[in-house]
Amino acid sequence: MAMAAASIGGALGFLAPRRRGVSFSGAGGARRRPPLAVVRAASYEAGVGVMATKVGMMTYFDPSNGKPVPVTVVGFRDGGNVVTQIKTAATDGYDSVQVGYHGVREDKLTRPELGHLGKAGAPPLRHLQEFRLVAVDAFDPGQELEFNELFKEGDLVDVSAKTIGKGFQGGIKRHNFKRGLMTHGSKSHRALGSIGAGTTPGRVYKGKKMPGRMGGTKTKIRKLKIVRIDNDLKVVMIKGAIPGKQGNLLRITPAKIVGKNIPKS
Repeated sequence: MAMAAASIGGALGFLAPRRRGVSFSGAGGARRRPPLAVVRAASYEAGVGVMATKVGMMTYFDPSNGKPVPVTVVGFRDGGNVVTQIKTAATDGYDSVQVGYHGVREDKLTRPELGHLGKAGAPPLRHLQEFRLVAVDAFDPGQELEFNELFKEGDLVDVSAKTIGKGFQGGIKRHNFKRGLMTHGSKSHRALGSIGAGTTPGRVYKGKKMPGRMGGTKTKIRKLKIVRIDNDLKVVMIKGAIPGKQGNLLRITPAKIVGKNIPKS
């Protein structure tokens, strides 16, 4: 059911029209154009994806050669993945499929949320996400998306999730800095040291690696291989590590591969 993605390129456009009383004249009185703004369109997915829940990691022994493979076990909560809305260019300006996940009681949602889900004939679901596609003709509101129908063993997927938050951390843990001497006379063990450049430029550059909040951000791991799909246990084994802790919400989509499902241009 995976669909080919279209090539999306950035487009240049002028900023909002010049307001009255605003001059674009330079020091010499020469008229200059307003700055250009880069308009970037949202990228398309290589195919519709699903949401899942991280169960944990384990070692899977390949039956063909007996070699151990580190895998992340991914499960699915009650309610599954249900199509809750179909957006088209005629109605919303773009084509996408909205998918709901994780069934909950009705009192856990607001009336507008229940009305939105009820319009599609979907049960109460906690999470809603969109998958922007080239064409949405193959989907209907209320349709259930089964993982084993969208993916098969050996496929490559992109997994997005929120990393584990580690709070405020120092430079050694956050940026893998080397510590100082631990001898008696040393006065710099785990401190950063100098961060400026003297009188010139007389400030700290933006983006300087310093202590700060670590983790708790959305990240994507690309081109992970599906090792096994167990329909009886309703779990999926994906090779390698996936962001987040146990119980974390995952977004799994077909991997974007240039020349295969993403045009080279």
